[in-house]
Amino acid sequence: MNKIESICIIDDDPITVFGIQKMLSLVVDCSDITVYRNGKLAIEGIKKRIEENKKTPQVIFLDINMPIMDGWQFLDEFITLNLTDKVRVNIITSSIDTLDLQNWEDFKKKTAHTITFNNKPIRKEHVAEITKIA
Repeated sequence: MNKIESICIIDDDPITVFGIQKMLSLVVDCSDITVYRNGKLAIEGIKKRIEENKKTPQVIFLDINMPIMDGWQFLDEFITLNLTDKVRVNIITSSIDTLDLQNWEDFKKKTAHTITFNNKPIRKEHVAEITKIA
């Protein structure tokens, strides 16, 4: 079982959040899992953690389509944060739009963080794989 200090789930769908939390409980050892319903709340929460010298998420599960601030807008701000540790950002989406795949490719080139693109639904075995940190 992977040991992870901090995980963040950014998704406005409570069913998806529940499913990810359930699968995480089966494949990782993490006592700090934070959920945000949109990108704005997430970026504010992560900035607050930085200000308070708390551990920033090692793994992020990110939906693309959310109200207020979507996943791409979140990533625009997230990659500008002054983080010393590399973060694994797992985009979890039902989108089949080729523009989303292009955005993912573009973001991978803009940052040292690991960014993966994963289609819903995800399975327990997949969650085990995409929570592996370097």
